[in-house]
Amino acid sequence: MQKSERVNFGSKIGAILAAAGSAVGLGNIWRFPYETGNHGGAAFILIYLACVLVLGMPIMMAEFTVGRHSKASTGKAYSVLAPGTHWKWLGYLGVLAGFLILGYYSVVAGWTLEYILEAGTNEFANKRPDDFILAFEAFSQDPVRPLIWLVVFLLLTHFVIVKGVKDGIEKSSKILMPVLFILIILLAVCSLSLPNAEKGLEFLLKPDFSKVTGDVFLGAMGQAFFSLSLGMGCLSTYASYFGKETKLGNTALSVGVIDTFVAVLAGVIIFPAAFSVGIQPDAGPSLIFITLPNVFQQAFSGIPFLAYVFSVLFYVLLALAALTSTISLHEVVTAFLHEEFAFTRGRAAKMVTFGCILIGALSSLSLGVMQKYTLFDKGFFDLLDFVTAKIMLPLGGMLVCIFVGWYLKRSVSYAELTNEGTLKAGFFNVYIFILRFIAPIGIALIFINELGLI
Repeated sequence: MQKSERVNFGSKIGAILAAAGSAVGLGNIWRFPYETGNHGGAAFILIYLACVLVLGMPIMMAEFTVGRHSKASTGKAYSVLAPGTHWKWLGYLGVLAGFLILGYYSVVAGWTLEYILEAGTNEFANKRPDDFILAFEAFSQDPVRPLIWLVVFLLLTHFVIVKGVKDGIEKSSKILMPVLFILIILLAVCSLSLPNAEKGLEFLLKPDFSKVTGDVFLGAMGQAFFSLSLGMGCLSTYASYFGKETKLGNTALSVGVIDTFVAVLAGVIIFPAAFSVGIQPDAGPSLIFITLPNVFQQAFSGIPFLAYVFSVLFYVLLALAALTSTISLHEVVTAFLHEEFAFTRGRAAKMVTFGCILIGALSSLSLGVMQKYTLFDKGFFDLLDFVTAKIMLPLGGMLVCIFVGWYLKRSVSYAELTNEGTLKAGFFNVYIFILRFIAPIGIALIFINELGLI
């Protein structure tokens, strides 16, 4: 009964763009560049690509399998597929990870709204690089303004979620993703035209393997999970809305290619610009709020109107990219509360929005007035980032591998990947082998290395 009543995405392209919208967002444009900068550039990117191919794609297909076959939210899916077992806790882990990430992710998403306002009022004009640094530090540490934008952004997310799967999630994805993709290409071209851009491109494309450490591997794996939305329940929940005609392998490949291409293009935007204006490539997440206004001002120094237009459009679309991700994270928790506790969709969404406002407020204040309050030498924002991206998501991904690779019947996985035998799946044995051995062992080794045991 549950399967026949569950709503589906209205089209194949809608399913792909919704899943891609979940993956493509600030994880690519904000987090990928600063992780790359922190870990030495091109060598990190090569390791990241290997993580996406060997770990990310198989786990994504495994999450798709869990979601579509169970036709349930992530929090409920494992209880459906493995009733009466402890596997239900894996679903709960995904819901908790999604909830925590949404809380602190919305802080940075809210920053984009501030920059829309600044760009729209032409605050970027005639500023020097140092001015952008000081302005960002003053804003991010302010106890009030970031909180206002945090609430506004979560309310926007709430509005889409309440409208439902087809009218909210799918419609927004069909509009936002193509436009964002086009704009990123244009901005990359602008960045490459700047003076000394070749130095940034060299940093991005010429690997220095002497900088590769265990932390680089952990960072690359964490970024792959974060960027592809693995282990946080988004893909499994969205897959529960896939129709029987959706090709899981093709959808996973499409999402992976789009996600990785956008991430690399974000690096092409950031690093040539960073070297051009003399900012270090490991400056952290503030790169996107410091270097890009300089990109617009310098690339269009002779045409101020174009600098103004590109500034406004970029931050509007950056906010919309963030919105596609916050929608997917919100949907994970909302769908779980709706199904598990029989709350109305509206009530479940209100509970999630209120909870994330509290988490987001603590995260935002930890960057300013609460900086002195730390745990394990990390503020609340940094602690949530570390726990979710480097522990909860990889752990969830490893358990998904074990569940689909060892517990779930092979016939179920084969039926899902071949759409009940109507498609070819010559890679199936390799896929199962990766889920059973390569992916979980690789993740476990990186965990052990992080603990300093090897």
